[in-house]
Amino acid sequence: MSIQEELQAVIKEALPDVSCVIGWREGPEPLRAAPLFVRTPADADAFRSGYFAVNNPAVFLPEYKGGKVGVVVKGCDARSVGQLLAEGLIRREEVKVIGFPCNGVIDVDKVAVALAGACDPGEIQAAREEGDELVLTTPSGEIRLRKTAVTADKCGRCLFPNALDADVFVGDTLEPAVSADDYADVAAFEALSLEKRMDFWEQEMSRCVRCYACRNACPMCVCREHCVALSRDPRWLTQSDGVRDKMFFQIIHASHLAGRCTGCGECQRACPARIPVLLLKRALSRRVEDLFAYRAGVDVAGPPPLLSFALEEPKIKERDW
Repeated sequence: MSIQEELQAVIKEALPDVSCVIGWREGPEPLRAAPLFVRTPADADAFRSGYFAVNNPAVFLPEYKGGKVGVVVKGCDARSVGQLLAEGLIRREEVKVIGFPCNGVIDVDKVAVALAGACDPGEIQAAREEGDELVLTTPSGEIRLRKTAVTADKCGRCLFPNALDADVFVGDTLEPAVSADDYADVAAFEALSLEKRMDFWEQEMSRCVRCYACRNACPMCVCREHCVALSRDPRWLTQSDGVRDKMFFQIIHASHLAGRCTGCGECQRACPARIPVLLLKRALSRRVEDLFAYRAGVDVAGPPPLLSFALEEPKIKERDW
């Protein structure tokens, strides 16, 4: 029995005790899965997991607070569940967590780059995994791509390929691909001069259309009805289409996620303008990790450092100054 079939069986067993189980199904395009809300055993037959199950189902959990819901999660999704629990945004007794090991997920943008000149991604008729290859069916025949070339960057630095704190775990646990996240992408960017960094962000933010998909896809952005982007009293942002207003929103967004971002990458994946907004979050995550020895979504019992107060932090020795 495959992991997907085992997960389908576990989902059906969970249904009597939960209002629904959130997972994935085949999406409108071969390379993209879509959210699935399983409410009947028949619905579970549409469940899909694996390489195309990219989106983070934890984003829906706050909407179900007060009831009981199941959620199927891979490692990065489970960290988001853990962070929601750590902040009291959901209750542990109201969530049934079904976990499985993850070998990585697809990056559709990388596929488009790999296909440049050979095929338009919109022409792909079907996609499947065959070992270490991604096999695409197109009008002109099959195209094979190495999965390592089209797997999301976050998967190459993932320290938690297995879902943490799961009520049910399906499959064999995996060893992480790396022993530590060296934040090489952040270090390379911060090695640039201030002028070059500002030029980079001004150019990137000029493409922003202020659709707020980055915010809406983030499982930790739970104050959407009171977002600074919508507030008119006080008025934090104008309706101007200027780069500075766009950058201001993204800086606020990143700051609100300091010590809370689990690195799932949904903000960047959802961006229609392909702006590397995850880099902002990772820069702050690195600082929080260095200063407070805290990694979001891992220690559910431990209070997030920027949401709590301590007389002295373990890595900040004020008395020695």
